[in-house]
Amino acid sequence: METSRRSFFKAAIGASLLPGIKAAGIGAAARDSDFDPWIEVYPANIRHNVEQVSRRIAGRRILAVIKNNGYGLGLVNVARIFEELPQVDALAVVKLQEAHALLDAGIRKPVLFMGPFNEKDLEDAVVRGIRPMIYTEAGRTLDRLSARLRKPVPIHFCVDTGIGRVGVPYRKAAPLMRSLAQSKSVHIEGTMMTFSEDPEFDKEQLRRFRELVSSLESAGMRLGRKHAASSFGLFQNPDSFLDMVRPGMALYGIYSEPEFRRAAILDLRPAVSLKAKVAYVKQLAQGESAGYNRAYTASRDVWIATLPAGHADGYPRAAAKGGRVRIGGTLYPVIASVSASHTIVEIGADPRVKVGDVATFFDSEEGSRPEDVNTATGASVYDLTMHLNPLLPRRILKP
Repeated sequence: METSRRSFFKAAIGASLLPGIKAAGIGAAARDSDFDPWIEVYPANIRHNVEQVSRRIAGRRILAVIKNNGYGLGLVNVARIFEELPQVDALAVVKLQEAHALLDAGIRKPVLFMGPFNEKDLEDAVVRGIRPMIYTEAGRTLDRLSARLRKPVPIHFCVDTGIGRVGVPYRKAAPLMRSLAQSKSVHIEGTMMTFSEDPEFDKEQLRRFRELVSSLESAGMRLGRKHAASSFGLFQNPDSFLDMVRPGMALYGIYSEPEFRRAAILDLRPAVSLKAKVAYVKQLAQGESAGYNRAYTASRDVWIATLPAGHADGYPRAAAKGGRVRIGGTLYPVIASVSASHTIVEIGADPRVKVGDVATFFDSEEGSRPEDVNTATGASVYDLTMHLNPLLPRRILKP
């Protein structure tokens, strides 16, 4: 039977909540092997990070970005954590499937859909109470939907101040914003922009945004809460905090840039880890090799361990060039090559690990944080979390 994108997405979301992959439609009797890798999610660290961000922004509100399967932690997992936190006003996604999945899971906080849509998509979203991000002419559709719902449609208006991705160009934004602001069919709940994350140009972007909204608000228009700052802005640009901030990575406890970690502006605690159990331990004699293309050759008799997780699970291929995995409190170097489902580590002259020992690819401990993987291998922290296989089980740790 052909599987649609939406049905696959629902299966992946289900798999992020359940301990196995039965929800993925792989078979009623299917279950995890004891050696399948898994992901751990730490709600306590998310709560800590939200508190850190809230202090930094002096009590302003947070619009939590949970796109791309909650940055790898599991969309509904993180939504349920944010649902309980008063500092978080709303949630933001970029795939319409994600927005619908949140409502299907019973999430009550407002959901902002920041992705593209056609008329049918817009109707599906608005009827369910999903807030669309608007930057093109959609007045007639919004009028029709407002009449059907018998109330104004809440939206967020997006202005492009220079990133060139989406949003109405700031020089052309005023007429469309006036039209929407004056319409009885629309309630502008927020007005937003996105920075290019070039520190000098960001200042010009913010100036353009402020100038536009100030001129419209001085004419009596209500543009809702203004928001621009992502996780990057939390560190670089306090002037951009406006009425609300829109962070993603920082909420999950990861510094997106090395200098942010060194700056100690926010004490962030990673809320995710990738783990697996050692599947095999063996000794290589001097001259024997391991990995595709004999990527590793033993310079002496040495013990190695095979871990049943690889780049298909989200551990980057680049980890073979400087990465380390923690087993029993010791960090062991990754050797050979990271294949789709296996990683090999060098143990040393003695067999200090055994089959079944837990191997941690990254977590919240110093030395094995996502940023440490980034520093050692050059692998992006964004790739490290967002590329975590959505079908791997997510284990929500307490408290």
